[in-house]
Amino acid sequence: MKSVALKAYPRTQVQRAEVTKLRRAGRVPATIYGRQAKPQNLEVNSREIADLLNHSVSENLLVDLTVEQDARSKRLALVQDVQHHPINGKVIHVDFHEVAETEKVTIFVPVETTGEAAGVKNGGGTLEHVMHKLKVRCLPKDLPEQITLDVTALEIGKSIHLGEIVPPPGVEIVGDKTRTVVAVAAPRAEEEAVATAAPAAGDVEMTKEKKEDGAEGAAPAAKAGEKAPAAKGDAKAAPAGDKKAEAKPEAKKK
Repeated sequence: MKSVALKAYPRTQVQRAEVTKLRRAGRVPATIYGRQAKPQNLEVNSREIADLLNHSVSENLLVDLTVEQDARSKRLALVQDVQHHPINGKVIHVDFHEVAETEKVTIFVPVETTGEAAGVKNGGGTLEHVMHKLKVRCLPKDLPEQITLDVTALEIGKSIHLGEIVPPPGVEIVGDKTRTVVAVAAPRAEEEAVATAAPAAGDVEMTKEKKEDGAEGAAPAAKAGEKAPAAKGDAKAAPAGDKKAEAKPEAKKK
């Protein structure tokens, strides 16, 4: 990634009212931090930082930061984080991460796709972006603004995993190589049709259990001349005409 020049100024305003006044004057509060120096409050021109971001593919920018009245003439830094106003979208704060030219950095870069997937074009499938950013590690000069994936050959049910991506020279992609980055899913109508046609899991077993319960709970039909057996749970109730049951009350009278 090629670095771009940006001028910054030391900032003493830290209170909310002071920062609000600073923004109204066309300045954006910023902070720079890194291993080489302690964190420092800065301010940059709102129009300059907005132009840099608007002309960049992503908000990952490498800047040659010139800080007024600073002992070092230039400080190489990455735009680490950009905060935008929730309504008008204007930049309201920027974080810079100072780096060294010979020091590898780890940062997230956006992933984009090119081409029309075969499963989308011919099968009516849907291209799904599972991961929108990839974690990479490289020298500042090798940092890509984004990583582009060609999805033209993807059929329905196929996907591109992290380990299948060939990174730019000098760049290492960090993360689980088995993770899916993009995939082509089947048409929603087709998925719903398959789900409707397939019986719900457990329906057959539930029906079977009901039949078994019915077979166990029903008393077998009595043959001609035989007494019907008592139903389960009626063991305490003595059948009519049982001599043993009649003998108990007689014993009490004695």
